[in-house]
Amino acid sequence: MSPRKSTSKIEGGQLDRGQHILRGIVLFLGALVFLFPFYYMIIGSLQKSPDPTVAGAFPNPANLTLDNYTAINSRVDLVQGLINSGIFTGGVIIGTVVFGVLVGYALAQLQWRGRGVTFALALLVQVVPFQLLMIPLYVLIARDYGLADNYLGMILPFAINSTAVIIFRQYFLQVPRELFDAARIDGAGELVLLWKIALPLVRPALLTVILLTFIGPWNEFLWPFLITKEASMQPLAVSLANYISTVAASAANPFGAVLAGACVLAGPAVLLFILFQKHFVATNIGSGVKG
Repeated sequence: MSPRKSTSKIEGGQLDRGQHILRGIVLFLGALVFLFPFYYMIIGSLQKSPDPTVAGAFPNPANLTLDNYTAINSRVDLVQGLINSGIFTGGVIIGTVVFGVLVGYALAQLQWRGRGVTFALALLVQVVPFQLLMIPLYVLIARDYGLADNYLGMILPFAINSTAVIIFRQYFLQVPRELFDAARIDGAGELVLLWKIALPLVRPALLTVILLTFIGPWNEFLWPFLITKEASMQPLAVSLANYISTVAASAANPFGAVLAGACVLAGPAVLLFILFQKHFVATNIGSGVKG
């Protein structure tokens, strides 16, 4: 090998290492920018006296306390708010998964008249803002059905999610038809096919839909605010908003109390994503067929 070729390879290797280092630096800086608000929220929730300056991001340990959490819990029942948010979110997730799986499977694997029109309508719903439907939904659910201050009244408008339908349809389309044909020859019905063949192969879609669905109702404010008047029925996001607008100014450290409530609200969502982030990796569902 000539010295000239060797030199060019070394230079190329140095260039590759430089690119890797530069990429690492850029990703590190991006992570810092992204995570700093979360860090500042936690630090602010622990401060005895608020410090809105940049120095407040690195407070004196003597200025750290849990009094802000005690103060907001005395005005807002954090445990009951979390329970209400959990029931609301859990009901929405169950409805989204059940109806999304059934409709997605029907659109992907069953042959029936109007299938294309139904899928087009599911796509069309994506461009309709929920705020346009809020007034008729409120009249229907609160006045006609009498479901104000009721968990079912909070859940119903979100029980069917067109995004979940589209996700499940795309995953079911990837499942090889040979698996279903073989099971049908053995006498399996459609529900058996769905439960024993389709669902195990689209587990990444299930987890993705659950995680994506969780964020919406967990942070939802406007609809629960409209449909609930009793404080004991309000999710935590609504309770925190009421606290900010009414009694926060009377707290010893309103800034820290609000951030403490925000930490409690964000905690379950952050923990869920940390625990299940590895499940976002796609799997090769086509490997179920051999030969």
